Amino acid sequence: MTDEDYMREALTEAEAAARRGEVPVGAVMVNPKTGEIIARSGNAPIALDDPTAHAEILCLRDAGYALGNYRLSGMTLYVTLEPCTMCAGAISHARIGRVVYGAQDVKGGAVHNGVRFFDQPTCHHRPNVSGGVLAGDCSERLKSFFKARR
Repeated sequence: MTDEDYMREALTEAEAAARRGEVPVGAVMVNPKTGEIIARSGNAPIALDDPTAHAEILCLRDAGYALGNYRLSGMTLYVTLEPCTMCAGAISHARIGRVVYGAQDVKGGAVHNGVRFFDQPTCHHRPNVSGGVLAGDCSERLKSFFKARR
């Protein structure tokens, strides 16, 4: 499978989150050696009454459970929106090998926007990052969601 294929899987999770009334962000964790998706999730802070329940955080937790390890070295995380500072910190601590995101988040993103977390000298681990994969589709999901709510 390609980056686009995995991002489509993350978009499926984002769509499920939107149906639950959550901001449509989805994530999947992939073992690049096998191509297997080992975890998937969508945003759930409302449903879980948990401000940390971003798609990335839930995906990291599920991947850790699945692998029996809090270190997710070498794994690839696909997420439909540029990670925020909280998620970037968790990605760094988990030692994710690669992050692939769809839409940029000029206001809340922390990878190529905002604090640029992985560029900071205090960052423990810097994954390889690819942004803009299916950015149009990812951005459109978010725009449609917020437009319908206004």
